Amino acid sequence: MTMFDDRERAFEAKFAHDEEMLFRVHARRNRLLGQWAADRMKLSPAETEAYAKSVVQADFEETGDEDVIRKLLGDLIAAGVDSNEAEIRAAMDAKAIDARRQLMGEV
Repeated sequence: MTMFDDRERAFEAKFAHDEEMLFRVHARRNRLLGQWAADRMKLSPAETEAYAKSVVQADFEETGDEDVIRKLLGDLIAAGVDSNEAEIRAAMDAKAIDARRQLMGEV
């Protein structure tokens, strides 16, 4: 084993860890965002849980956050909640911070 091999493995392990953490932060952020939207739509606790899961699932439709924003905006408007894309993006940013803090607290 050379030091180069060890170093390469360390970089690969760090990359894998960072990617896993990023995935977990996004999933947690989307769950929190779903709970935020469900609260605004005045859903029951059971409906809130199901809705939060559906927001997490919506993120797998395409790369980026546009699929989640589109779902939330459509659902909020359909529920008669006055909302716009800027408000959802601001909530998304806030929930990303919350998600990162929660996950860092678990480690």
